[in-house]
Amino acid sequence: WNEIIELFRAGMPLRKHRCRFKSYERCFKASEAVDCLHELLGSNQNFGPEVTRNQTVKLLKKFLKNHVIEDIKGRWGKEDFQDDGHLYRFPPSSPLKSYPKKPSCGKEVIKFPDWNEPKAGTSQEHIPVKSVMMNSEMWYKRHSIAIGEVPACKLVFRTELTQRNIEEIWKSMTLSRLQKVLGLDSLDEVLDTKLVNSKHIVQNAYNVNKQGIVTLEDKSKELPHWILSAMKCLANWPSCSDLKQPTYSGFERDVFKTIVDYFGQTKEPLLTFHFFDVFVSVLGLLQKHSKAIEALQISCLLLPPENRKRLQLLVRMMARISFNKDFPPLSESVTTRNLMVQAFSRCILCSKDEMDLDELLAAKLVSFLMDNYQEILSVPSALKSSIEEHVVHLQRVQIKYAGPDTDVTFPPPSFCHQISTDEFESCQRATGSQEPLAALLEEIAMNKEISVKDKKKKLKQFQKSYPEVYRVRFPTPETEAVLFPEKSKQKPPILMWALKKPFQPFHRTRSFRM
Repeated sequence: WNEIIELFRAGMPLRKHRCRFKSYERCFKASEAVDCLHELLGSNQNFGPEVTRNQTVKLLKKFLKNHVIEDIKGRWGKEDFQDDGHLYRFPPSSPLKSYPKKPSCGKEVIKFPDWNEPKAGTSQEHIPVKSVMMNSEMWYKRHSIAIGEVPACKLVFRTELTQRNIEEIWKSMTLSRLQKVLGLDSLDEVLDTKLVNSKHIVQNAYNVNKQGIVTLEDKSKELPHWILSAMKCLANWPSCSDLKQPTYSGFERDVFKTIVDYFGQTKEPLLTFHFFDVFVSVLGLLQKHSKAIEALQISCLLLPPENRKRLQLLVRMMARISFNKDFPPLSESVTTRNLMVQAFSRCILCSKDEMDLDELLAAKLVSFLMDNYQEILSVPSALKSSIEEHVVHLQRVQIKYAGPDTDVTFPPPSFCHQISTDEFESCQRATGSQEPLAALLEEIAMNKEISVKDKKKKLKQFQKSYPEVYRVRFPTPETEAVLFPEKSKQKPPILMWALKKPFQPFHRTRSFRM
């Protein structure tokens, strides 16, 4: 609003005009104002060449109503501006609107809910624990530095999250991401976050069919069947299977008018009055295509599910009709694409006051929606994955070991306490951690690729760290000795060369003499 007014006041030529034998200084004709403003809007990046002369006249009517301009007699407040030779001028007072004030405290960080304090009566027995599987090499590396008793540790127990907690996480992280994408210091400039329904976000993210369309829990809020049939007929033209082909000329125009009349009767636009400023702020990002896509993805996720579903079906129909070369023309003077924008932009986006740049802004946004509806009206996968990972992290039991890498600058949380080695081993047995340790021990014992010396060393380390697990596998020394059969000591071979001396004759000695 302010940008267009400033450009118009700076670019509109002012000169002397005569009317009924009287001269008026620094004024302009209505037709000259239409020419000037139409050219300015066409060259502006937020509007572009799609702006028509008729839309420019409607904007000048808004200018006259809001005292941006006045006639030469100082009259204003009505929307009776016409594209003719009447004379107008700029008022001496500034018509600019004040900008929303930003908070002075700097950037606002949306806080996440705190579930560190366990509620009374909350049970910790059913918190899922994922067993860690290690092979022998990983286990050996982990224990190669300090072999001995298990060090003291801290068990961090998490309170079980309720559905309400998860919904609040979705709301907090979604709004935080939206604020970052829009580049705002605070969402208070464009949105009252207290009015954002966290249940709507979760329903829009998970209650979808194979085509990505929202499925409603309350069936009474569905579109009437006859409207759905009419929209399906035009969206799939001319290959609609559930309706007979038209038997008269102009059938598709009558169906289209029926749909336009239905959506034109809605009391509130599909993007709602509450989110008007959010969607208008996205228009500044249209030059950055990927940023605009993500901002609209997140913004549409905030809508009530029934609004989101109607928006998905309507924009999909509009896009299919616009890109269907076989579709018969719906108007003699306007292209099918422009007709789609003109017919439905107001039921998609408008402000509650019915003023300012509503029509032009809505046309710009709806055109972008039509060109990128498949991406914009899908659930943002990156946001969904990050939130799901955060929820899993909050539900996971954590074990923190005391050591040199422990951060001692922060006091320990109130939800954990230090336990002894015996208590830790008891917790390990209670959570079923002996199974992966037993599997690891079996892997060490049956591994034939390591030497006997290394195997004995690793088994000794394991026995020292987990004596109970080791005792179950090797209850007696004999069961352990099976792994290392003793080799039989062979006697050295007899020196056969001593037996193979040549035979020597018998020599008679004196002792044999008589």
